[in-house]
Amino acid sequence: MSQANAYRDPDAAHRLIAEIRDAAMDTVRIMEFCGGHTHAIMRYGLRQALAPQVRMLSGPGCPVCVTDDREIDHAIALAHLPGVTVATFGDMMRVPGTRESLLDARAHGAQVEMVYSALDAIALAQKDPERQVVMLGIGFETTAPTVAASILQAQRANLSNYSVLSLHKLTPPAMRAILDAGEVRVDAVLGPGHVSTITGVAAWRFLPRQYGISCAVSGFEPLDMLRAVRDLVWAVNDAPRVSNAYARGVAETGNPVAQRIMGQVFAVGSTAWRGLGEIPESGLAIREDYAAFDARRRFDVSEALARPGRSAHERGCRCGEVLRAVIEPDACPLFGTGCTPARPVGPCMVSGEGACAAYYRYGGNLEA
Repeated sequence: MSQANAYRDPDAAHRLIAEIRDAAMDTVRIMEFCGGHTHAIMRYGLRQALAPQVRMLSGPGCPVCVTDDREIDHAIALAHLPGVTVATFGDMMRVPGTRESLLDARAHGAQVEMVYSALDAIALAQKDPERQVVMLGIGFETTAPTVAASILQAQRANLSNYSVLSLHKLTPPAMRAILDAGEVRVDAVLGPGHVSTITGVAAWRFLPRQYGISCAVSGFEPLDMLRAVRDLVWAVNDAPRVSNAYARGVAETGNPVAQRIMGQVFAVGSTAWRGLGEIPESGLAIREDYAAFDARRRFDVSEALARPGRSAHERGCRCGEVLRAVIEPDACPLFGTGCTPARPVGPCMVSGEGACAAYYRYGGNLEA
């Protein structure tokens, strides 16, 4: 059996599902923080396979989805500046701001390039030294170290035409914000695997200590997620704790090299999240030492940002409530009609990690 198939073995999956069904006595509401988990859970039909008492809630773990309308407007305003090229990951191209998307802006003559990594953006700047290249720093702790490394590389190479618009966000403060708001009951958290490779399991130990709820860090294969859910059901029956169901990829303290690079380039501060508002200590701003590579400092787009259009929320999108697990995607009146992957109103229908896109593609939260 190949390594990949070892994590998709149907006999092992059936055994884990039986253990979960036997252990789930009362309703257990588990929030999968990561949008990658939402898609994987629905792709493999795990919501339907689990015990009826186990409720999976989609959380805010899609970095494109939680990017605020005004931050998207900022990126678009940069793209419209003469001599500026905005480099971005693919999902961000189609996310609407209050007036248009980056894809719309490119159709109107703005220079917007899709890249697969920050190193691609560095290459763009080196290829055309007459143009300013702005990399959109989108993502959680997973992508922030690579963007930070690109700034260090640009400094070493004396690249004066490279900068970053940092929209990076930190995941634990968002989980705190949801729990503090108390809008939804959360009994346990399925911890994000990719994020935790950087932060370590230790980043989630505040959950049992401060909130009395359990967390299991998980990978994205079916057996990873089923083992994590089983551990969470056991913990709910016993005592709150943090477990690691993804030990092959995640260590207790994470990746110290990536953490050091992030800390060198970025300072933690307050930032706005779609659906969650301003959350203290949840954003990454570029430190003063690297101000020359900070697009916020380098380019003044205040005049363009002074005239916002209508937000996605004002156009009927309920993505903010989806991100807080207050509603499921198909409860939004626009879902599947006014908002589809081909014609999205909000980012949750655009992103490859968006809950609305998962529900649209895999048929929603069907009953078992």
